[in-house]
Amino acid sequence: MPDSTNLPRWGETPWVIDFRPEPAPLPETLDFVVIGGGFTGLSVAACLRSLNPEKSVAVFEAVTIGARSSGRTGGLTLNETAAGDLPGLGDVLTGFASILGTLEAHCDLTLPGVSELDRSAETAHSAIRWTDSGQLRVAREVPGGTANPGKLVSGLARAAVARGALVFENARVDQIDYGDPLTLQVRGRRIQAERILIATNAESLELSALAERARPKLTLAMVTQPVSEEKLHSLGLASSKPFYTIDLPYLWGRLLNGNQIMFGSGLVSVNNWRELATLDVSVGEARALMDRLEKRVHTLHPALADIDISHRWAGPILIAEASRPIFSYHPKDSRIIVLGAYSGHGVALSVYLGKWAAEALLNEREPPVWNSGG
Repeated sequence: MPDSTNLPRWGETPWVIDFRPEPAPLPETLDFVVIGGGFTGLSVAACLRSLNPEKSVAVFEAVTIGARSSGRTGGLTLNETAAGDLPGLGDVLTGFASILGTLEAHCDLTLPGVSELDRSAETAHSAIRWTDSGQLRVAREVPGGTANPGKLVSGLARAAVARGALVFENARVDQIDYGDPLTLQVRGRRIQAERILIATNAESLELSALAERARPKLTLAMVTQPVSEEKLHSLGLASSKPFYTIDLPYLWGRLLNGNQIMFGSGLVSVNNWRELATLDVSVGEARALMDRLEKRVHTLHPALADIDISHRWAGPILIAEASRPIFSYHPKDSRIIVLGAYSGHGVALSVYLGKWAAEALLNEREPPVWNSGG
C-alpha cells in the first residue's frame, strides 16, 4: 500500500486520532491476524480478545490506524446497509451502541435520527428548505445519528490493546501464502497464522480478491466555519439531525461541535486502487468536484452565501455490486474472511459486522449470504 506521505494530498479532517500503539517486536506465530487498522479491523481484534482471551490476535496496518477510510468518513451512523436491510442483518444501531458500551469506546455517539431529503417532497412543515437542483425538503426521518471518527478509531484501538491484542502500524502485509498454516510476509518477516480477517476496504484489492468485485472511489467533504444559532434555525438544522438526499445530485451532511456544518458529495473514479493515494484534492478532477461542492453549499440558502470553509478533505470508499457489503470467505482459502465495501455506510456497520466476523473466525457463526464469490 502507498506511503503515508501521500495522505496530505487528501486534505485535513476536523478531528484527530490520539492513540498510537506502542512498538513491539513482530510475533512469529498467531492464532488470528487482522489486516487493516480501521473501524472493522480494530473492532474485530477487540471482539476476538473479548470472546476468547486465550487466542493471540494482531492487527497489521500498512500506515497508521484510521489513516484511510475510517479516519476520513463523515461520521454518520445509519441503521442499514447502503442496499437497505439484508437477510439476517438485525438492528445495526442497537448492536453498535452495545458493542461500544462493552468495549468502553467513547466516540460522542448521538442518535437523534437522520433526515432524508428529496426534491419532490411536498412536506408542508419541513424545517429544511434549500435550493439545490430543485427544492430540497425533508421527506422522512430514519434512525441514525453521528459519531466522531477520530475518537471511534482511538477508542477501538485502546479497547483492542487493553484486551491484549497487538496493533502494528507501518506493517504492510505484502503477501499471503496459502499453506498450512497460513503465512504472511510483513516487513520482510514471515508470520504464521491460523486464520485471517482482511479489512482493507478500498485498498489492497488483490490481497482481498476484490479487484474484480468492487469499485474504489474517493469521496469529498468540507466543513464550514461556525454559524450562529440564528442561522442554524433558519437553515432548519437546530435539531442537530444529520441528513442525506435520496435523489440526485447527492448531498449529505451533519453538524459538528461549535455549530460547524459538514457537507459531502462527489465521487472521483480510479482505474486501480493504487491511484487513490496519488489523487490530490487541490488539482484536477478532485479539485473541480470540491469547487463544485463549495459552490453548492453557498447557494443552498442565503445563510450560507458568504460562509467560509475551514476544512476540505477526501477519503476512499469501496462500492460493490448493488451496494451490498462484502462479508464472505476468501475465494482462495476459507480460513480467511474478507469484510468491507460499505458504500459509505461503514461507521456503525463496520463495528457491528466486526463482532459478527470475530464470531465467524472463532467458528461460532457463519458469514451472511448477501453476495457470491466466497
